Amino acid sequence: MKRLLLIGIFFLQINQMMCQVFQTANKKASSKTVKLFNNLFKALPEGILFGHQDDLAYGLGWEYIPGKSVVQDAVGEYPAMYGWELGDLELDAVFNLDSVPFNKMKEFIKEGYEKGGVITISWHANNPVTGKNAWDIGGNAVGAIIPGGEKHALYKSWLDKVANFMLDLKNANGEYIPVIFRPFHEFTGNWFWWCQNVCSPEEYKALWKFTFDYLTNVKQVHHLLYAYNPEKFETESGYMQYYPGDEYVDIMSFDFYQYGDPSNNNDFENTLDKRLSILTEVARKHKKLPAFAETGFMNIPYPEWFTKKLMKGIGNHQISYLHLWRDGGLVNGTGKYRFAPSQDHFIPVGRDPSFMDFYKLYISNKFIFEKKARDLKLYQ
Repeated sequence: MKRLLLIGIFFLQINQMMCQVFQTANKKASSKTVKLFNNLFKALPEGILFGHQDDLAYGLGWEYIPGKSVVQDAVGEYPAMYGWELGDLELDAVFNLDSVPFNKMKEFIKEGYEKGGVITISWHANNPVTGKNAWDIGGNAVGAIIPGGEKHALYKSWLDKVANFMLDLKNANGEYIPVIFRPFHEFTGNWFWWCQNVCSPEEYKALWKFTFDYLTNVKQVHHLLYAYNPEKFETESGYMQYYPGDEYVDIMSFDFYQYGDPSNNNDFENTLDKRLSILTEVARKHKKLPAFAETGFMNIPYPEWFTKKLMKGIGNHQISYLHLWRDGGLVNGTGKYRFAPSQDHFIPVGRDPSFMDFYKLYISNKFIFEKKARDLKLYQ
């Protein structure tokens, strides 16, 4: 009887969640953006959207082949989510920092949207004080670009370029394509100019709030969902330390990668389980979407990593999406930098031993790929 009661309560909570209307941080968000946000909540019991960075742009031994996809090559189906990067857009560059032309990126974004997929965009902006890349931590950059800082005008000019890019993302009917925007991520690390070792919580919150307000109220960009995204954290208070407030955030996520040798320890899956427990609880409290925004194991040297590490760590946690990081492909050589499995003959030692394990992930019904995402009609 007790078990039946618990099951009844569980399904009641799901039904309540599916009937609830969730408010986007931007009160003027476009209709499709609001529908996407609410439909992603409704899709939580259906599975986890599977995403891959730069999936349509390049892979091992190929680049910019129409219709080609890393994930589709591996399992015969496109992902449900497509990630892209704006780094170097602020410099008026033709290519982003991963060598993807911005004009092609816009076409890939439209293509992913037409497949029924979700678009997410990160921004590894260059250091506005030193002029070096995002990994240069000199110059108290955040303090320099928030209101009152000496580089504030420069930062506004950068946001103008981000806004112009976003406002150029339209579907065939001229409607804006919703985007999950994930700026200033991994701030609990120590490698970016906006990280905790060089930026106080007050400075970070001021930067986030100004960015949101400027894009929303000045530039009138109303098709973005904003993702708050630390890296390491061990407590709810640690996760929330830099949080700018519910009125500025739509999605609560984090990044976490496998390092070391997973064959002789369970550190990754145990830590992932712990952090997902914290994430899903805090997201529930704040009525935000929980997501796993970046993950992977570089070159996948442990062939069963997808099922025995990644899936084991996720367990039964309900999260909106999981996003695998990019393959190096032709961008930096011959596949020495990759996170997705491949059946491609460009693998130096032959067939990728992790492929069959990834296929098990694909057929597990735990993850959502293109066909199911299309069936869910996330924008309707």
